[in-house]
Amino acid sequence: MRLKGKTAIVTGAGRGIGRAIALRYAAEGAAVVVNYNASEQEANSAVQEIEAKGGRAVAVKANVADLSSHDGLLQAALGLTGRLDILVNNAGIEIHESVLEATVETWDKTMSVNVRGPYLLSVKAARMMKEAGGGKIIALSSVHEMHPLRDRAAYGMSKGALVMMVRSMAFELAAFNINVNGIAPGAILTDMNRAHLEDPARIPRLLAKIAAGKVGNVEDVTGAAVYLASSDSDYVHGTTLFVDGGLALY
Repeated sequence: MRLKGKTAIVTGAGRGIGRAIALRYAAEGAAVVVNYNASEQEANSAVQEIEAKGGRAVAVKANVADLSSHDGLLQAALGLTGRLDILVNNAGIEIHESVLEATVETWDKTMSVNVRGPYLLSVKAARMMKEAGGGKIIALSSVHEMHPLRDRAAYGMSKGALVMMVRSMAFELAAFNINVNGIAPGAILTDMNRAHLEDPARIPRLLAKIAAGKVGNVEDVTGAAVYLASSDSDYVHGTTLFVDGGLALY
């Protein structure tokens, strides 16, 4: 129980990687705010699964791009246990759009969800953590923070921005016992990318670029998320762990 007595907010936790992290945190003893925007049924299911195993959790609807919704997430954590120890910025979007067809609308939506929202939510969380004596902030990035992906320029740039968010916040907040780090998943099978990762025409080319020779699953990411949320990472500041089967080596 590496997170016993801790309270975590996991954004975008209704499905995919976020849901897996929320469930793993609860299994490790944390009380969890399961944030969702559109996946209400899935978020409530995650809470029920956690509670059935004796854990504590609450599902909270909030769009991280809507700054007015941030206080509700933070208050939900306080309502669970009276404290906030861990924030996982997992919520994100990926819009397919070629550079030559780029629009202001796509740019603004991508940056609002993937960068602006996580940064300003982290700022508020950091203020709470400072008063409490410390905490852990984690941002889910992507291998595409450094490797461009066709028709996803805005997405890649948003993930690159998260790298500097992690490093800049870590640089300033380490003095207050607040660790800020990132996780960069590679080809992890989720509902959002299932059609792409299970396309028979693409699988051979994809696997040829992954040193481990296989696509990952959401549980592969949870170990890194627990490590960065636990006391084991107390001397780790401003780094990004690549959980990608060696895809970034290509």
